Amino acid sequence: MHRYVLPTELGPCTVRVQECTDGPPPASGTADVYLHGAAGSWTSFLPLLAGVPARPRVLIDLPGWGESTKGARLELFGIEAMARAVTGVLHSLGYRRWNLVGHSMGGFLALHIAAAWPERTASVAAISAATFGVAEAARRPLRGLSGFPTFAGMLLLMRSMAALGAAGDALVRAVGITPVMGLLMSPFFANPAAISRHAIRGLGNDARPAGFCAAARAAAYYDFDHWRGIRCPVLATRGDRDVFTPPSDLARLAGVVPRAQLVTIPRCGHFANIERPEQIRRLIDNLHSP
Repeated sequence: MHRYVLPTELGPCTVRVQECTDGPPPASGTADVYLHGAAGSWTSFLPLLAGVPARPRVLIDLPGWGESTKGARLELFGIEAMARAVTGVLHSLGYRRWNLVGHSMGGFLALHIAAAWPERTASVAAISAATFGVAEAARRPLRGLSGFPTFAGMLLLMRSMAALGAAGDALVRAVGITPVMGLLMSPFFANPAAISRHAIRGLGNDARPAGFCAAARAAAYYDFDHWRGIRCPVLATRGDRDVFTPPSDLARLAGVVPRAQLVTIPRCGHFANIERPEQIRRLIDNLHSP
């Protein structure tokens, strides 16, 4: 993959680009674009891409996460601004059409992009998109401790760490390389013991308290009626043990995007891209099939 750092209104954005040598040039082709969650980076999609054939792909570290933290302007963060940053990056790379694959916050962002740029979005695969329930808990985190305890608790913790600035970031990363991280992440997986230590450490390294809090603020008062403008095929999945994406979120999504394909993945938590990558690959392949 080629690595690029491109300017956006939210700060520099680091991207990885995989090109398909026998495919069309970018200007006439369609890229698969991967958008990570608020507790991730581009590396969270590596299990999903292991061993798959090369095709035009763009994996983005969104401004404020991964390798895109330096110079990030999180005070300007909003769903609309982040969507402009993503589409601006794609335009800079020469792409004018895209299939969006988003996990958690990335699924939320993918749905917004599909609504705002319907003529350019070929499809959306939203893996455990953090949407309606998370937005409500972000508005009232103390009340959310009863209905969405994992998210609300994580948000309160991230607010505390963000208030410490660099010291908070360092503390989160220090915990991320200890066995404690496995315990903290266990609610996010159906079978935590089956998740590699490398994957758990990667999630610890990817945690960005200020970014997580900015994403929660942006989601809190989002107008979900925007998604009524989506025209492309949509796949929306959740794990049957998903602590961020309850069944009610998929039901409410169906009310806004009636043609969405809704799938609950058995024996799976919030990170199907890590826990059930083969099943997600099959679902995405079917989504892209004519």
